[in-house]
Amino acid sequence: MKNLNRLRNYFISGLLFWIPLILTVIVIKSFLELINSLIPQQYLPEVIFDLDTTIPGSGIILVLLIILITGVLVTNILGRKLVALWERILNKIPGFRNIYNILKKVSDTVFNTSDKSFKKAFLIQYPSKGIWVIAFQSGDYRGEAESIIGEETINLFVPTTPNPTSGFFVMIAKKDAFELDMSVEEAIKMVISGGIVTPPDRRPEAEKSVKLTSAHTYETLDVLRENDRAPVLIPKGSRPGEKQAAVRADPKKEEA
Repeated sequence: MKNLNRLRNYFISGLLFWIPLILTVIVIKSFLELINSLIPQQYLPEVIFDLDTTIPGSGIILVLLIILITGVLVTNILGRKLVALWERILNKIPGFRNIYNILKKVSDTVFNTSDKSFKKAFLIQYPSKGIWVIAFQSGDYRGEAESIIGEETINLFVPTTPNPTSGFFVMIAKKDAFELDMSVEEAIKMVISGGIVTPPDRRPEAEKSVKLTSAHTYETLDVLRENDRAPVLIPKGSRPGEKQAAVRADPKKEEA
């Protein structure tokens, strides 16, 4: 019986090695063949140079060249006007408009490196205590809402899975948001994959050992505040954002 279990484990281990490798080769081969099928035959390198063999994916060279030239054209003033006109035309096509806008928003979110893109990834409790979600900082808020909240406030966008272009805009006290060390790109990948793709924990050892205030504590404090209608004093540095900032400023504090 042990020998059968051992053979089964060996067989499964072999499958786990070969299946991803074979599927990766199939996907890459299919992609390269698709690229070649989209390019007119007379423009393929093997036809231009009169080669006797077919080169899988040779059309990718022409595709990369087209993408580069397109990038140069759409970044000038005339190119931006033409792109705006083109998008207005596409937005008038039913069905196609919805798909195009979703894909454009996803690509803009992932590849945008301007100041208008998401700045940082945060962990917050939403929509209720004890439920943690990833949110992206879209900016610092200075205005009427902050004066009502009475604390330093940040604007956060809470995306949905698997489409991160839809979600919820929330404004919360900055000290209630836990800043993550993962990049925005890594956080977006985690959201799109539904948590299947998770980045490694790159925090310093001093930060990994920090014990943060639990969600249960916050919930209890809120219940007391509602029942007694009295202010509840929370010790300074007891919230996640405050503890993390303190340790980053002086790692020796955690040791103390």
